[in-house]
Amino acid sequence: MKICASVAEYNPFHLGHLKHIDYMKNELGAERVVIVMSGNFTQRGEPTVLNKFTRAKQAIIAGADLVIELPAVFATANAETFATGAINLLDDLGGIDGLCFGVESGKKEEFFSLANAMLDETKEFKRILKSHLEEGVSLAKAKFLTVKELKGEDFTEELISLPNNILGLEYSKAILKRNSNIQTYPMLRDGDHNSLVLKKGITSATSIRNKIREGKIKKLKKNLPPYVYEDLKPYPFVFDKITAAALITASKEKLANIADCTEGLENRIKALIKDNKNIDTLIEKISTKRYTATRIRRIFIANLLGITKSFTEECLKSHLYAKVLAVNAEHKDIISTLSKTSKIPILTRKSDVAALKKTAMSSFELDVLANDIYNLALDENSNENNMVII
Repeated sequence: MKICASVAEYNPFHLGHLKHIDYMKNELGAERVVIVMSGNFTQRGEPTVLNKFTRAKQAIIAGADLVIELPAVFATANAETFATGAINLLDDLGGIDGLCFGVESGKKEEFFSLANAMLDETKEFKRILKSHLEEGVSLAKAKFLTVKELKGEDFTEELISLPNNILGLEYSKAILKRNSNIQTYPMLRDGDHNSLVLKKGITSATSIRNKIREGKIKKLKKNLPPYVYEDLKPYPFVFDKITAAALITASKEKLANIADCTEGLENRIKALIKDNKNIDTLIEKISTKRYTATRIRRIFIANLLGITKSFTEECLKSHLYAKVLAVNAEHKDIISTLSKTSKIPILTRKSDVAALKKTAMSSFELDVLANDIYNLALDENSNENNMVII
């Protein structure tokens, strides 16, 4: 395989991520590794513990050849939009032979079989789906139950209930919808993705972030590559206040235009923010079985950045860009290689931005805004037009 890609957040980069890059190079035989990485805000609706240029640099040191930013409009969205945006970007680049992603269980064939069934949305499918949604379950669970009812096949619920499996399923669906030639390579992960317990060696990013939140960075020395450990900083709690301020100033109409803010949820948010300025407390009071804490956090970040449902849909239908965050100095030729197959501009310097069309330009301006807010909050000065060569 010439070029293998992965989609990641690296929040922060840890030993499990290093194993993943090694797997692509040594087990899959990738000559070059391309990472599509979230910027300064994540799919969990949180700011990253380190800025995107620092994390991109770390990925290159770990063995990646090129790190491209996943636009903020996708990076902060639900699993379906996150995965579709990433696949759109990789498919538009061309030249990408494979996509390797971590999973808790399941094989390639299982993911594509369920993905095919979920995409077959007949009138009967939609009718049954609606009835399951009315029961109060999540959309993913409702689709799974509908498929089981209609197809009667032995699909495992793990594919729609475990976080990495959910993304693997969404990557598979996006590849089928685009009729893409990108091959997929699921890799079994070590440990529990959401475990709060810090374990020796490879541990969850959640457990690492929790130690950073607690101010116990020294306990992470054996869980991180040394070049990551040296870069760690205290958790950016300042975003809680910024997020709360944005909710207080937002109108109900603005909140209602956010993708995941449905069924009058904006009214509940506005009513509770008055007496619950602490974000964790607010989320706890708003969350339900259907409206998970992660979904609420995504709504809050979308509000902070001004991401609307209509803009997200517009971006999903458009050809955007590939913003290079970092590149391996010895393998810089990968940029010129991909530029020969790419349908979208590859941005490596400020002047490249001039090539962007209307929707792409708006998306890039959103990335700039996200970077500016991050810089302001943490008193940093990273330049959006920067490209790290290492």
